[in-house]
Amino acid sequence: MLRVELPDVPGSLGRVASAIGEAGGDIEAIEIVEHRGDGTAVDDVLLETAPGAMPDSIVSACNALDGVQVVWISRYAAGGNLFLDLEAVEDLTAHPHEALDRLVDLLPITFRADWAVRTRRARDGSADLVHATGAAPGTVAWFPLHDRPARLEAPGDEINVLCGVPLGEREQIVVGRRGGPDFLDSELARMGHLVALAGSIARQG
Repeated sequence: MLRVELPDVPGSLGRVASAIGEAGGDIEAIEIVEHRGDGTAVDDVLLETAPGAMPDSIVSACNALDGVQVVWISRYAAGGNLFLDLEAVEDLTAHPHEALDRLVDLLPITFRADWAVRTRRARDGSADLVHATGAAPGTVAWFPLHDRPARLEAPGDEINVLCGVPLGEREQIVVGRRGGPDFLDSELARMGHLVALAGSIARQG
């Protein structure tokens, strides 16, 4: 999986695709993550490498293009797909009584993260785990989110890049990526909408 920053003009994505192909990469899917106001865009590119092709060569080929920068590269689960928000919504709607926990399970897939947790604030100000994915840490702090999704910093954690979304006054969802990239504003907005929708589905269910 490559996250690529590129000029938001016709032909840019084609140049990136050509560079990836020449370096030995076979593109399986592309998702436009964000259109920025400064004339750039951010895309996620899911690809397979040909035998003998080095990921560094693909990164170098992309970075050699004018205005293009690979901001993140990571291995992606074999057979994985770009899981669109709509598919997540369909799953939540089909299982309303489990919507909140199913959302926690779906967020790492939807946002290419490593783990997610749903926590409830304890009386002492700590956080109790309500539901967590398998790769989540055993304990997660309670964060002051001020009623909106936000990037988070956990003291002493130099591995995980975090963001959180409030779920009412006493619960929140925290999502982590090991090593990055940072969560974009557009991702925080999408996540906030999905969490709000899951809460609404759960209440109606």
